[in-house]
Amino acid sequence: MKTVKISLNSIDKVKAFVNDVTKFDSDFDLVSGRYVIDAKSIMGIFSLDLSKPIDLHIHAEENLDEILKTLKPYIVE
Repeated sequence: MKTVKISLNSIDKVKAFVNDVTKFDSDFDLVSGRYVIDAKSIMGIFSLDLSKPIDLHIHAEENLDEILKTLKPYIVE
């Protein structure tokens, strides 16, 4: 499992993010405080506080480089 911080600070960014993660068979969780949300659930994402970066847990061993390359626009350094 790999964890990165991402920023989803606009509605368009959330839509694009969900479209990008659904391309992969791996599981993705968004963790904000004590809430854990399936990152492929657009309704779940909108239930989080999107004003600050969120932890994304990527449950993938293979394709990890490809996943990180695809999600690069959302990752906060």
